[in-house]
Amino acid sequence: MRVVPLSDHPGTLLRQAQRRRATADRDAGRAYEEVLAGHRERVAEARAARDQARAQRRWGAWLRSVFAVWRAQRQFPATSLPGSQPTDEEEKLAAGVEGERLVEAGLAQVLGDEWTLLHGYHNRHGEIDHLLLGPRGLFAIEVKHRNATIDCAGDRWWYSKYDKYGNPVGDRREMADRGGRSPSEQLNEPATELASFLSSRGRPVTIGRMVVLTHPRARLRSCSSPTVHIVTSIRQIIGLVNSFPAAITAAERAELERLIVRDHRFHDRRRSS
Repeated sequence: MRVVPLSDHPGTLLRQAQRRRATADRDAGRAYEEVLAGHRERVAEARAARDQARAQRRWGAWLRSVFAVWRAQRQFPATSLPGSQPTDEEEKLAAGVEGERLVEAGLAQVLGDEWTLLHGYHNRHGEIDHLLLGPRGLFAIEVKHRNATIDCAGDRWWYSKYDKYGNPVGDRREMADRGGRSPSEQLNEPATELASFLSSRGRPVTIGRMVVLTHPRARLRSCSSPTVHIVTSIRQIIGLVNSFPAAITAAERAELERLIVRDHRFHDRRRSS
């Protein structure tokens, strides 16, 4: 399987978040060093006053200075904490990156050179994690790497977390991005826009749409009237792909890929500007 990397938006966001945390850790470390230097200076000043009092045989002042040194030493600043732990944002982004990697690696093991995986396509309605293009057709793939049990009704999705013993952790929550879109909406909106674009360029094609749950503990419990296919394994992806009767020639696939790349670059330039 050939891989065409169009963009790595989650990976870019993850690296940015990691750099922000590293900068905050570095600033905190510098601030601690300044506090520590001030403490050392105060201790040194107290010791100098003590030693001077002793040299001058001012015993009362010397005794007071001994206690001053003791107090200064006890005011040692709190130990600097090690590097901070990854934030919730980093963990979510890392999970997304890992899920996309698992899908790419899994498909690469079973699909031949006649298949192409375009990674990170986006248009004005959002990003599609993977576009799989081959003899059976064009497939849009949204990846979710979440340790949870999933329910859905149409375009509304919910997730419930469980511990390793199967006990529920917290209440059931709605599964949506920052814009309030469920996974199926995140996929359908840019996929519909892409289908419209390809049709307007004389290349009408039905886009198969699937949300892939990649976490090993992810479970699909119930889903009524789904607007996309929901799968939990590479085997299910391949089974769904093979169920499509469409036959696209090599020349047609090359033209579809050219148009997809062109459209992605157009929207990428617009977003950058």
